[in-house]
Amino acid sequence: MVSFLSPVDDQMRAMFPYDSHPNRVLERAIDERLRPDSAVLDIGCGRTAPNLIKLAGDSRQLYGIDVIDFTIDDDRLHLFSNDVCAMKDIADNSIDLAYSRAVMEHIEHPEAAYAEIARVLKPGGVYVFTTPSIYDYGSIAALMIPNRFHARIVSATEGRAGEDVFPTVFGSNSRGRIAAQARDVGLRVSQLDYIGQYPSYLVFNRVAFWLGSMYQKAIERFAVTRPLQGWIFCVLEKPATH
Repeated sequence: MVSFLSPVDDQMRAMFPYDSHPNRVLERAIDERLRPDSAVLDIGCGRTAPNLIKLAGDSRQLYGIDVIDFTIDDDRLHLFSNDVCAMKDIADNSIDLAYSRAVMEHIEHPEAAYAEIARVLKPGGVYVFTTPSIYDYGSIAALMIPNRFHARIVSATEGRAGEDVFPTVFGSNSRGRIAAQARDVGLRVSQLDYIGQYPSYLVFNRVAFWLGSMYQKAIERFAVTRPLQGWIFCVLEKPATH
């Protein structure tokens, strides 16, 4: 049985099943909506488009956008240096399924991003994404700490390269804001849930990790405290034309 003295890895395995991680939730949602002829858009796909390349298939159209330089060359992928607020290389009504992972918190003008997503989605198409909840203590800390310190902190606590840490804005990180901003551009919220994960910022210390884990397990039990969890999982739908 694990305790606050157990190694962090042991605590993590015991309290946070692999399939419950927000990334796995997002991956399942994508898989459920994929079709052999789907046109898929990875928003913020990264330098090597690791998630997009997993979806490669003979007849599937795979598009990725990001504002960083790509370091992959794969004929199965169509990668463009586009901002989500100005996807100049993605045609109108061309995408069946768009998705992103931890992107919307970095967008200074989320209304413009949603408008572009609505433009490129086919009628009946969906945008599936995860983004931090503004009510999570990690988000609150990020708001209080100047962006110029974020890369150093994330590198120290999570081991992520500083060049891959981007400024946070949190302009679309609550149920109310997402619903209102999506509605303004003609998108409909078909699903929105608050979900949690292990306390990633506390992995440097087993006691801190234990306390963070106990907090997570407590807030996920009640509807009134679930928005305090780390992540929002959301599905936006572009209504089909009649």
